[in-house]
Amino acid sequence: MAKAGPDVSGENQGGFASDGSSIWGFSHMHDSGTGGSPSLGNFPIFPQAGCPNDDINACNYTQWERLIPRVNGTASARPGYFAITLESQIHAEMTVTNRTALYRFTFPEIPTTSNTTLSPLILVELSDLPQTRSDGNITVDINNGRITGSGRFMPSFGIGTYKSYFCADFDGAELKDAGVFANSRAGRTKSLKVASEGIENSPSERPAGGWVQFKKPDKNNQIQVRVGMSFISEAQACSNAEKEIPNNDFDAVVDAAAQAWKDKFSVITVEAGGVSEVLLTTFWSGVYRSMISPQDYTGENPLWQSDEPYYDSFYCIWDSFRSIHPLITLLDPHSQTLMVRSLLDIYKHEGYLPDCRMSFCKGFTQGGSNADIVIVDAYLKNITESIDWTVAYEALVRDAEVEAPNWDVEGRGGLESWKNLGYIPTENLDLLGVGTETRSISRTVEYAYNDFVIATLAQALGHTDDYAKYLTRSGNWHNMFNPDTRSLLVNGTDTGFTGFLQPRYMNGTWGTQDPIFCSPLLDFTACYLNPSGGETYEGPVWLYTFFAPADMATLVGVLGGRAAFLARLDWLHDSGILYMGDEQAFLTVFLYHYAGRPARSAQRLHGYIPALFNDTVNGIPGNDDSGAMGSFVALAMLGVFPNAGQDVYFITPPFFEAVAIRNGQTGKTATIRNVNFDPSGVNVFVQSATLDGRPYTRNWLQHSFFLEGGTLELTLGPSESKWGTREEDVPPSLGPFGRANETGTGGGDTVARRWGMPKFDMPFRGSW
Repeated sequence: MAKAGPDVSGENQGGFASDGSSIWGFSHMHDSGTGGSPSLGNFPIFPQAGCPNDDINACNYTQWERLIPRVNGTASARPGYFAITLESQIHAEMTVTNRTALYRFTFPEIPTTSNTTLSPLILVELSDLPQTRSDGNITVDINNGRITGSGRFMPSFGIGTYKSYFCADFDGAELKDAGVFANSRAGRTKSLKVASEGIENSPSERPAGGWVQFKKPDKNNQIQVRVGMSFISEAQACSNAEKEIPNNDFDAVVDAAAQAWKDKFSVITVEAGGVSEVLLTTFWSGVYRSMISPQDYTGENPLWQSDEPYYDSFYCIWDSFRSIHPLITLLDPHSQTLMVRSLLDIYKHEGYLPDCRMSFCKGFTQGGSNADIVIVDAYLKNITESIDWTVAYEALVRDAEVEAPNWDVEGRGGLESWKNLGYIPTENLDLLGVGTETRSISRTVEYAYNDFVIATLAQALGHTDDYAKYLTRSGNWHNMFNPDTRSLLVNGTDTGFTGFLQPRYMNGTWGTQDPIFCSPLLDFTACYLNPSGGETYEGPVWLYTFFAPADMATLVGVLGGRAAFLARLDWLHDSGILYMGDEQAFLTVFLYHYAGRPARSAQRLHGYIPALFNDTVNGIPGNDDSGAMGSFVALAMLGVFPNAGQDVYFITPPFFEAVAIRNGQTGKTATIRNVNFDPSGVNVFVQSATLDGRPYTRNWLQHSFFLEGGTLELTLGPSESKWGTREEDVPPSLGPFGRANETGTGGGDTVARRWGMPKFDMPFRGSW
């Protein structure tokens, strides 16, 4: 829960940025890599070496007054530790335990401000990064300098408010003075309450907080600040701090934090094989960032009493289902189990699974009900301990059948049309709930895949009728495919491709959205979550036409067969229309597997890594989305990317000579080894493979490989081979395969053979 760091005036969604912007404080909780509004950053502290002429009102209290540049080149970071030097020559170091931040400020022997003696003043402000505090209170204990307080704040990407509490203690110098401040003036009053300015829960921009001043520090000119955090009470914030850091031993806390990270990383073994430090740093940074969120707030939930774990900062499941949760499942199945249990506990107490959640508030739903995918992915991969699958199935069915009153923040919208028409119409008449009536195309394809994973769990739990219903509904993406739509570039040049998903009205007639609209080629930022957004979300029709994760064999046929599909997929990657900084792009890198060309997936990966994913400041192509970009690059470099919601991992050669993952449930180790490995990246094509010494021709793996352990050996070469190209070697798919793959026909028997499901007829609605 505690993630200490400096807060800057520039790009500060996560607090700090390497953009050279000035620092206004150091706060104790952050969310990493989010877009949009900044998040958390509650109760920042700020050190000053002294006040000019020893006048407390000559110190700086407001954020705009205390902004101070960093000394370039002084930022130092490693797991569990961060340090930076301010232009005032104050050196700030920080580390954390679970719910407590510990800072060590080293002050200059001679303060840099004129006429100032070394009498450090440290303030705590009742604010957060996005400046949403509506009310609060603060109390300073004159006997020991302890400062406690609370505030009410708003989430960064959702509705409602939350309350947060802190408890700050100081060590290293004798207390000289203390008090509170409001606006730019300080006084020696020991407590302060602030309220919203006339409107309930409206943000207040008026600065307010507390301060303590010390005599010259006892040792090394250092003062330590311990800040406990809680969402329950000030008393619990103090208790958290006292239990977790009883003696303020900064170096010991740093060592413990580092060891906690080493323990997390220890399940992975990498034989680098001579690759560059750029690739090694990129990989391990990706793993690290993937483990920052969701955050364990167990014991800190003020909304309901429960024996179940509580996780927060699901930013957002639309981003994280694709790669964050599958990577955590591989590396830390125990934590993934707790997260699934937390999702189900949220459902039990709030009525729906969240698609996004932060700071105990409901976050905005960007597309489908994608917690469904996380839960079914867990079921397929043995994440089952203490999970009530009856409740899990009930939660999934509620998403699919009961429209939420406000489907902007939970569940799905347009369910009447979804059930009766088989798609989400443009300009839909929805009398069951309210929500942003955009994204009809992207919501349709996401709802279809959500229904597919429900069908998967229905079959596993013996709900035969539901299985047939949801499997049929999973084909609804067909109903928005218009075979006559052509794609032209802005200059009128024909891309040469016909047939794309298109908007459709309630009466069945077609609308129009340019297939390149909302891409880097045309109005890139036009399709965000707003009432005027387009019929796709954060991406063009070109991209969403490829989104049929369970039905790829049918899609290959619909788009003209393997050759035509490959040509279209190549255009997607070569034209500049695809933006790798958004998560929908991830799966498209591996879709070559379904057309029997896994070598092309490997080739694409080496085009994106390290060109777009590397160890520079710009080495993340988009905002990290709490580790989404990190998890993509980590999985890709491990050589096993998941089709989330299915028991499928696409095989591409790891970026190292060998990688091994030790399973946290079974203790078994799965190893992938490259033979003829070339660190320069020439030999990236699999020529042949063996699994535990036996020939292996499929271009995909199942999770049993990681549970049971074993060795997958990939013999590499400089050119594409026949490995993984046969019809029987491609990943499973609902639709046809083999000769039917060229015509786009198929039926229930094909489904049964590909997935091992009972045979039944699949009467998809409409025609294509």
